[in-house]
Amino acid sequence: MVASPYVSDLTSTTPEVDLNFQLPDPEDEQLSDYEFQQQIEAAWQVCDRFDLQTDIWRGRILKTVRDREKRVGNAGGAGFLRWLADREISKSQAYNLMELADSADLLLQEGLLEPKDVSQFSKRAFMETAHAAPEVQQMVSEAAHRGDRITRREVRQLADEWTAVTSDLLPIEVKEKAADHTLPTRYLAPLVREMEKLPESHQIHLRDEVAENPDIDTVKQVTAEARFLAKYLNAATQVQALNRDGLDLESALEEAMRIGCLNSTADLVNQAAQLEQAIAKLYTTWRRIVSLSERVYLDSGSSTPNLRSLLAFLTPLSGEILELQLGDPDSGMSRRIRLKVLDEAEGDPVGDWE
Repeated sequence: MVASPYVSDLTSTTPEVDLNFQLPDPEDEQLSDYEFQQQIEAAWQVCDRFDLQTDIWRGRILKTVRDREKRVGNAGGAGFLRWLADREISKSQAYNLMELADSADLLLQEGLLEPKDVSQFSKRAFMETAHAAPEVQQMVSEAAHRGDRITRREVRQLADEWTAVTSDLLPIEVKEKAADHTLPTRYLAPLVREMEKLPESHQIHLRDEVAENPDIDTVKQVTAEARFLAKYLNAATQVQALNRDGLDLESALEEAMRIGCLNSTADLVNQAAQLEQAIAKLYTTWRRIVSLSERVYLDSGSSTPNLRSLLAFLTPLSGEILELQLGDPDSGMSRRIRLKVLDEAEGDPVGDWE
């Protein structure tokens, strides 16, 4: 991969970064807190700018290595993963760096930023800008062109204001209050993000609720309500026990909202989804333990008494009945839990609590 001329060197038009700056003396009593903080902030900004530029290049390097591995036909990307492991870079770190590089190249290629403008951003502000709406990117880039220092908070504020003005999910009453600054936009962006996850029927209900009382408390309440709705709808589709005839999930949801227990209902459904996942994981892990125990038993014998003892001590976890002691046995709060596993292949239920 060969970088385009205009993205080949982010530092070509940027003053040289000097990391040999002098930090203030923390014991200097004649130095005011304001001056101390100013010097610290200046040093921190240099480090932040340096981090952003080097991380963009790290991302480009990683993309180059990955693309090379693809070209030579390395199966499953094993060569790239080894390259990461040799440098103690996790897969998630690598893809975050590559995403940062992609964001930088995109903003530069589209002409929104010049290479010298990148030094105006903190790393988090740059990532926030990369994920913002095109109109927000334009406003941020204009500020960077002017030489303004760009922080993540400023980018988020611009994004929130843009959301408040443009989102079709907000009623006109809310937009008017946002425009005259009687309703802070920082409360509206989370509401829009949560409402975007919902079907249109629920969006209409929530929009009407906010329009009736366009104040901060209502916005916060409806945001929480939208979050619980999304959690309920997402979890309900994952629960096998609910995927049966005779259950109207939408009606159950409406009833929960009517009596004011939407939060508890959403949490109940979410916990049910987690329990089903835990049961599936428990069963597969138990089958693995049974298989390994049988293998070790066959490989061991009278010459390995301690190994046989280990198998005996693991019997509570490898038998048909699983046992676990919760809490200190001498405590009054102690409980012994037994779980009996019945194989479905024998025509019995998968599990039964005792």
